[in-house]
Amino acid sequence: MTSSPVLDPTRLAKLREALLAASFTADGCLDLLGPTGYAALARSETVPALRATRGGSPLETLVRLFLLQQPVPYRAAAAVLPVEDCLADGWLRPDGELVRATVDVRPYANEVAGMPSSDAWVVSDLGCAVGGAGGIGSGVTEHGVARQDLVLGVGGASTTLANITVRRPVRAALDLGSGSGVQALHAARHAQQVTATDLNPRALRFTELTLALSGFDRTEVLAGSLFEPVGERKFDLIVSNPPFVISPAGRFTYRDGGMAGDDLCRSLVRSAAAHLEPGGYCQLLANWQHVKGEDWHERLAGWVAGTGLDAWVVQREVQDVSQYAELWLRDGGDHRGPGGDYQARYGEWLDAFEAARVEGIGMGWITLRASGAERPTVRVEEWPHPVEQPLGPHIEEWFDRQEFLRSHDDAGLLAARYVLADEVVQEQVGAPGAEDPEHVILRHNRGMRRATKVDTVGAGFVGVCDGTLSAGEIVDAIAQLLGEDRVVLRDRVPESLRLLTEQGFIAPAR
Repeated sequence: MTSSPVLDPTRLAKLREALLAASFTADGCLDLLGPTGYAALARSETVPALRATRGGSPLETLVRLFLLQQPVPYRAAAAVLPVEDCLADGWLRPDGELVRATVDVRPYANEVAGMPSSDAWVVSDLGCAVGGAGGIGSGVTEHGVARQDLVLGVGGASTTLANITVRRPVRAALDLGSGSGVQALHAARHAQQVTATDLNPRALRFTELTLALSGFDRTEVLAGSLFEPVGERKFDLIVSNPPFVISPAGRFTYRDGGMAGDDLCRSLVRSAAAHLEPGGYCQLLANWQHVKGEDWHERLAGWVAGTGLDAWVVQREVQDVSQYAELWLRDGGDHRGPGGDYQARYGEWLDAFEAARVEGIGMGWITLRASGAERPTVRVEEWPHPVEQPLGPHIEEWFDRQEFLRSHDDAGLLAARYVLADEVVQEQVGAPGAEDPEHVILRHNRGMRRATKVDTVGAGFVGVCDGTLSAGEIVDAIAQLLGEDRVVLRDRVPESLRLLTEQGFIAPAR
């Protein structure tokens, strides 16, 4: 395999031991570089890290070698690493009396909700950053790798997907479009078997290296597009950070799906049901077109219609077509070439969007669940506000609440008992000195961090919602206190109960 190290389990174990002995871990690098230098490195800015690694310690040597792509003296490397093995297996290459890294080996805190953090390392090509100031450029790298086949490391998108993924013990998980193996790495913590697929054979080799260097061996890798490599197999969890970029030409395997518009993401959503076990989840990042004359909510709901899956689609951002084209032209390094070439490519993007009547591009995530419900729940919403991470546990709770709401009619909702969610606060809004507030706002400081306006009855209800009494009993007490007709109030309250439950302000008592 061109420009990728050899996968030798015994030697990889020795390399892992050396990295741990030098504290070449996420926590170790943070301690060495400090918050400022560590954050700058995540933005592909190296000057603070270079300044912090001038002392020659084992950890400083590894940071310079694998993260900053600086040559280090052979003797310095040999004092930390099994350097001859690394040279023989292709992790390092000689450069006179110096050695250089051939790949980026990045410490990664493999965190899964409810489990202790695990030290891991993500292996990828050198110098790749999505949307970075420099872009990855085009053509062939100095190592002879075609740039369209480069394998990227940890980025904002991969971190986002890892944080929103539902984490629970499962039998089989699928990382579709694995890249350097970030999602497979997380899945290996809670899945008995992990399957990784990618169209790029180099990506699959990097996935294997990432998993093996991090101490996991329960992964199979399969080459091919989308679900093709797994045939008719089913999984309890499917995760995908697919090549979702909507571009006029498929120049880079890692980002351009090769289908028209947003058809790749739509195809993935439409195909997921056939590969999910009952109760299984499919979670992916996606971009979608805002088409002139079409409601984007209805358009995305149409992707899910007829699949039999519950769905929660969250749009986090919208870019106009010019912003979007500029982002990915920078990613491809086109801004560094001749001005005429850049303008011509820019024009190609705008021509393609104009022909498809695209006014903007939505960016966000999609979660699907094979609930088996006769009438699946499909929610499509825009939420550009800050959320709590990791969000995965809250996403799982949202789908659980949909099951509850589907199985309870109005009478059932009133008969159920509820508890107030953690970290819900009440705010009263009104003119200074007024006897009563104009509005009562409930604000949730967990999960999606929603806020909703409630009336006096709603505020009174959540104030005593501790799971002791049924909702109907609480409503009857409020009716007596306010002097209202209990029957009228019971007819009115279920709608509010559904909203407060759906949004997570209250939850059924267990």
